[in-house]
Amino acid sequence: QVELVESGGGSVQTGGSLRLSCAASGYTGDVMGWFRQAPEKEREGVASISWDGRTTYADSVKGRFTISRDNAKNMVYLEMNSLKPEDTAMYYCAAGSLVSSLDGRWYRYWGQGTQVTVSS
Repeated sequence: QVELVESGGGSVQTGGSLRLSCAASGYTGDVMGWFRQAPEKEREGVASISWDGRTTYADSVKGRFTISRDNAKNMVYLEMNSLKPEDTAMYYCAAGSLVSSLDGRWYRYWGQGTQVTVSS
C-alpha cells in the first residue's frame, strides 16, 4: 500500500513562490508526478520525475516550476516561482507510473491534495 501526503500549499500574491512537498510511504514506482485541478476544469499534469531524475513539464509551467525528488527520504517536491492567478488549483502528488507522463491515467496512487491560491 502506498500513501502520499502533500503539504506546503497556501495563499500567495501574483509573482510569489511556494514549495510543495509530497511524503511517500511504500514502493512508489519509477515515476512520480504533480497534477492540479481547478474548479470546473479538467485535471492537468504539471510535472513528472523519474527515479533517476528525468523530468517533464507542462508548457504552462516551464521555466517557473521545478520538480525534484529525494529517493532516500521518499520525498518529491515542486518548487513554484512567479506564480500566476491561473496557477490556482488543488495540487495532487501521484506515484506508481512506469512512464514519464503527464497523463494521470498512468499513475496508480494519489494523495489528498493541497490547495494553492494565487491572488492578483
